[in-house]
Amino acid sequence: QVQLVESGGGSVQPGGSLRLSCAASGIIFSINAMGWYRQAPGKQRELVARISTGRTTNYADSVKGRFTISRDNAQKTLYLQMNNLKPEDTAVYYCNVDQTPYWGKGTLVTVSS
Repeated sequence: QVQLVESGGGSVQPGGSLRLSCAASGIIFSINAMGWYRQAPGKQRELVARISTGRTTNYADSVKGRFTISRDNAQKTLYLQMNNLKPEDTAVYYCNVDQTPYWGKGTLVTVSS
């Protein structure tokens, strides 16, 4: 079955950095576009970044210039490098196989001084 396991979340001060990882199994990773989403308390889940099979990337305006999505097809792993974190980035971050119902359980990112 498809499994997506996120890791790398934690607590960080404003201006800090984190790198999230999403390990995938049960899918042919290289032929799927992938995305990172987040859900803050009391808010709807939103797309943060997406990467196509050809490594074309798209970002939410709120994270452009600060976050970088990447993928390692050999390791079946999706990454999200997050720099210059802000309190409004606090959320549970999820990875998703594009246009499928496959989601990980999420990893919590807390940005606070």
